[in-house]
Amino acid sequence: MALRLLPAALALLVLGAHFLRTGHLALVAVALAVVALLFVRRPWAARAVQGALALEALEWLRTLTLLASKRRAAGAPYLRMTLILVGVALATAFSLLAFRSRAVKEHFRLR
Repeated sequence: MALRLLPAALALLVLGAHFLRTGHLALVAVALAVVALLFVRRPWAARAVQGALALEALEWLRTLTLLASKRRAAGAPYLRMTLILVGVALATAFSLLAFRSRAVKEHFRLR
């Protein structure tokens, strides 16, 4: 079970680091609280984690848009940063696939 939920946990921890870097300590606490929800064996916890991961993927795309436009305006290279952030957004979105497995559904008591 831990291996199936590891991508989701890592994605949430990376989001927490992102918010820590920008100084949003309350959002760091929220990201850590969502990681803790991976240990709550209730359907609402699974739905909360799924919602958080979906919002996280959108946050990475928002960050990509902001940083790429700033770099373009400054004439700085932005292709590598774009590829990295698209990869992070995709990895976050793919971590949602774990919730389709039978083992994870049983863990969270989903029907």
